[in-house]
Amino acid sequence: MKIISDLNEEIQAWDKLNSNTQSIHDLIMLDDESLRPELEKEIQSLEKKIDTLEFDTLLSGSYDKGNALLSINAGAGGTDAQDWAAMLERMYLRWAEKSGFKSEIIHLTEGEEAGIKSVTISISGKYAYGYLHAEKGVHRLVRLSPFDAAHRRHTSFVQVEVLPEVTAEDPEITINSDDLEIDVFKSAGAGGQNVQKNATAIRITHKPTGIVVTCQNERSQLQNKENAMKVLRGRLYQIKLEEQEKQIAKLKGEFQKIEWGSQIRSYVLHPYQMVKDHRTDYEEGNTQAVLDGDIDGFIQSYLKSVKK
Repeated sequence: MKIISDLNEEIQAWDKLNSNTQSIHDLIMLDDESLRPELEKEIQSLEKKIDTLEFDTLLSGSYDKGNALLSINAGAGGTDAQDWAAMLERMYLRWAEKSGFKSEIIHLTEGEEAGIKSVTISISGKYAYGYLHAEKGVHRLVRLSPFDAAHRRHTSFVQVEVLPEVTAEDPEITINSDDLEIDVFKSAGAGGQNVQKNATAIRITHKPTGIVVTCQNERSQLQNKENAMKVLRGRLYQIKLEEQEKQIAKLKGEFQKIEWGSQIRSYVLHPYQMVKDHRTDYEEGNTQAVLDGDIDGFIQSYLKSVKK
């Protein structure tokens, strides 16, 4: 029923587009110059809708239409890397807001001096995972460090992980409760008196794979457990997907292991300003706009390249 509903929604969108196109065509055929300004606006709006619907046809994966879980983890670079992780958190939150998605931080570990060590964000909305999985990988920042007294140039790395939100009812991923080790502890850091006094944080260890998931942002122990299970199901699905991709790649003879140092994108703020995606060579010179959430160009160029 969910598949039927989604397909009906897609058909209705294309039918509406077709109807609007025909209406505009009929008005153009009247050859009334007074209608020209309004028709030009309508045509521009129509072109944007066509581009969006055409691009959405690329997102045909099992979970592309669903919600996403975005994790950001500071890597090499110390305080600079933790500050860079916070900058990426802001970038993705801004992008989600501009794209009409709902975002919620479900786990956050702050840095000792500045920034964050890690954060997991739930991003909800149609095609959230389909768009965001293009962001998975290592993101590299080059800038003059604000944490260096000599103000030298530093390079920082942050790992971005994107998982689909897999429901408990999904037949692709089954979790045996006997395989889970669940620990409850007091949350650390900001969050109010209730969060710090009561044991509401949850740590779940999946024994067969060794995956450890922690959630502590909610005041409710139950809510933290539900969020942790969402992340666990997403990671188990990712492992399954990677194994399938490895098998296919081995048959094709082209599998290469992705190492930590193989960044997907570089954000250079000094000595020049440029953001470049190394997978597609797509570039943007307005680094501030990118860091403010204007990343659709990078997402679309990557998805178009892999869907050819």
